[in-house]
Amino acid sequence: MLEIKKYAAIDIGSNAIRLLIANIIIEKDKEPQFKKSSLIRVPIRLGADVFVSGNISSENSDRMIDAMKAFKLLMKINGVEKYKACATSAMREATNGKEIADNIYAKTGIEIDIIDGEKEAAIIFSTDLSELIEGDASYLYVDVGGGSTEFTLFSKGEIITSKSFKMGTVRLLNNKKSENKIIFKEVQKWIEENTKNIKKISLIGSGGNINRIFKMSGRTVGKPISYIYLNAQYQFLKQMSYKERISELSLNPDRADVIVPATKIYLSAMKWSGAGKIYVPKVGLADGIIKSLYFNRL
Repeated sequence: MLEIKKYAAIDIGSNAIRLLIANIIIEKDKEPQFKKSSLIRVPIRLGADVFVSGNISSENSDRMIDAMKAFKLLMKINGVEKYKACATSAMREATNGKEIADNIYAKTGIEIDIIDGEKEAAIIFSTDLSELIEGDASYLYVDVGGGSTEFTLFSKGEIITSKSFKMGTVRLLNNKKSENKIIFKEVQKWIEENTKNIKKISLIGSGGNINRIFKMSGRTVGKPISYIYLNAQYQFLKQMSYKERISELSLNPDRADVIVPATKIYLSAMKWSGAGKIYVPKVGLADGIIKSLYFNRL
């Protein structure tokens, strides 16, 4: 007997807000299959407010309310039976984050769970990586967002350690260069200390920017990108202007600026850990939310 459930996840990030709708295909004596049905992304850059002024502007607050109303209608049209909304770095650091979440709930009925970095990393990590992971290998999982980056080190299928750093793409664009140097040194120290005894390690990268780079590479799904290729892409992107990235690479305006610092983060993590390749499974927080909902982890 075949049963299909429809779940949704709302990911309120620092660079954009996403609605993921997925079909969960359930068959007796088989593992459930999670199939993406649709993904809607709206470029509301909360981090541009929070990382400069400390709070979310009234303009972006109004845009969030409109987005949530639209998402609610889309979920109704698609027959979504269960959903969860999670907010990350920008909302948790905003002085008015809880106030805005309460206002959104009052006006739309959508309750927003403002999660910390550790919970964010755990949700992302709950996605199924079994197709990529070799049982006896070691990996550094790197999820780059607009406000923070989550690092999870695991070996032989077990988590060794994890940490969230305030090193997101939008934050790096708005910070002073001296501030960025300090955070990069902190991350370098953490990675080098935790990977120094690991002889062979690979990266697993998640986030919209690494997904875009993977798409540009033309690689077959499941195949990794090499350090040499990623470095070449970084140099290529860095020498282009913001306008050229939009016109020549067809990048969205809110992707064309953050893709450079994002690539630098992945590249730096590879260098500091000694990884020669990075796998890109195209999973993120929204995928993890849906899986966690199904298995009653949220």
